[in-house]
Amino acid sequence: MSTEIKAPVFPESVAEGTVATWHKQPGEACARDELIVDIETDKVVLEVVAPADGVIEEIVKNEGDTVESGELIGKFKEGAAGESKSSGDSKESKSDASSSGASKSEGTSEAASGEAILSPAARKLAEENNVDPSAVSGTGKDGRVTKEDVQSFIDGNKGGSAASKPAPAAPAAEVAVAKGERQEKRVPMTRLRASIAKRLVEAQQTAAMLTTFNEVNMAPIMELRKQYQESFVKRHGIKLGFMSFFTKAATEALKRFPAVNASIDGNDMVFHGYQDIGVAVSTDRGLVVPVLRDADAMGLADIEKKIVEYGTKAKDGKLAIEDMTGGTFTITNGGIFGSLISTPILNPPQTAILGMHKIQERPMAVNGKVEILPMMYLALSYDHRMVDGKEAVQFLVAIKEMLEDPARILLDV
Repeated sequence: MSTEIKAPVFPESVAEGTVATWHKQPGEACARDELIVDIETDKVVLEVVAPADGVIEEIVKNEGDTVESGELIGKFKEGAAGESKSSGDSKESKSDASSSGASKSEGTSEAASGEAILSPAARKLAEENNVDPSAVSGTGKDGRVTKEDVQSFIDGNKGGSAASKPAPAAPAAEVAVAKGERQEKRVPMTRLRASIAKRLVEAQQTAAMLTTFNEVNMAPIMELRKQYQESFVKRHGIKLGFMSFFTKAATEALKRFPAVNASIDGNDMVFHGYQDIGVAVSTDRGLVVPVLRDADAMGLADIEKKIVEYGTKAKDGKLAIEDMTGGTFTITNGGIFGSLISTPILNPPQTAILGMHKIQERPMAVNGKVEILPMMYLALSYDHRMVDGKEAVQFLVAIKEMLEDPARILLDV
């Protein structure tokens, strides 16, 4: 029985999506609830699974095609798994074979299996560049070869490797060309990255954005982590990081300066009586900002566990729209990439964002003496339409004081 494969019903805020990856090809066996295709929207990647045991009968929308909510993207045939197993399970058939004729059949089947695990875009690129698919290491699900894998293989073998299939004289010619060649690579912008770009430009064009800076001595927190790390891990099963301290300091400072925790909606100023902290996470697809809801009610361990959970989900493309919806304030940490100082861009409609940076030992004057201290620059970008300079500076100073003396967080002083 043939069944239509349709794109998921998108949330109201999502107009359309793009077919990102077909994990199964026509004729390839699928088990019930097995992932068959990813649909990328401007916010999340949605998964479509097999409705039953069977095979992909036809692909209607190829990778890169735009699809609307509920649109037909392919056809599925139930109970037809036998045909695909002859090629998909070649390794098993190989072990059962005994005659030379069977061995040849298996060799063909194994090669077919190698072809089957390529996405359509990857197969096309491999054919255009005479690349042997079996020589390309796949990074996709279950070792599948993606277009990026083939491109990486091509870029790394411009000299003409044994895995490619050019004419015998081609390698020498390619070497000569590659030495003086100025290569370019044009790749379509993903829907998520296009959405990020649009929002960042919008933030710069619509907000009266300013940035104020300060620096914090990280020695007290570093000493606190060193002293209690082992006990913390033993009790909570997770390491104590810096982000939980910054999150707690931010929630306390937001309570004192509600304008920094507010947002602008048209001509209205919306003051939030809660602290939902967005934590910027970098992924291969782009920057995403999952939200720690009611962060003021969370302990340090709860914050660390949630951040790890979000990081794992972001890496696997499993973040849901609900995970990234809302947020009253954002923290971004460029320090993990080595950034010493930067000016973060607002995450609309929020009115402020805190930027953390690299911890750098610097000579500092302390009580008339020079000491080497682990210092971090802090940056607070804010919308001057909502937040006055005085409030922004005092907010950042409050965070600095709480980080340099963590007891202030507990005592609310």
